[in-house]
Amino acid sequence: MENLEFKQKLAEYLLQIKAIHFNLQNPYTWASGWKSPMYCDNRLILSYPDVRNFVRDGLIQMIEAYFPEADCIAGVATAGIPHATMIADHLNLPLIYVRSKPKEHGRENLIEGELKHGMRVVVIEDTISTGGSSLQAVEALRKQGAEVIGMCAIYKYGFDVARKRFEESGVTLKTLTNYDYVLRAGIESKYIDDVALVELKKWVSQPDAWNK
Repeated sequence: MENLEFKQKLAEYLLQIKAIHFNLQNPYTWASGWKSPMYCDNRLILSYPDVRNFVRDGLIQMIEAYFPEADCIAGVATAGIPHATMIADHLNLPLIYVRSKPKEHGRENLIEGELKHGMRVVVIEDTISTGGSSLQAVEALRKQGAEVIGMCAIYKYGFDVARKRFEESGVTLKTLTNYDYVLRAGIESKYIDDVALVELKKWVSQPDAWNK
């Protein structure tokens, strides 16, 4: 399901609802310490029914095309959970979710819901940056006996570090749209100009060194 029109339309939606922000003068600081001229907040999708349904349908089609053998859907806390919930409901599949760290009281669960040994799981994420937290969720599922057959996400930046991490982990990653389509949509809508485009391309190629 490499639907290029879908990828472009979703990139346009993300700009329209202001889920994507560019700021080259005052870059954002990520948890990794990287400086970024761009911030993606896909949680805003939940507040726009048309966009939310567009994303839901895209993720469902992606799973049906690439991972039809899935018998469980896992959301990554927190942003992946609502999308995973909609998908599991539509496909009539079990739903679980993976916390970023074990619950601090009660049963101290890291994975919530019933995960049976050998289940073929598709993991749902909202955004893929370096891939670290997403693959932590995969590792947690594997330790509990799941067969993670793939991950579907709404958006990825396309960093080399993330690509290498997914390859090394043996995880097939599919995304609805990506950084290149967002840049194209930004240029077409005059949201970013040619000067900004040069910096944005420079950043994505060397995010750890940019703006130092």
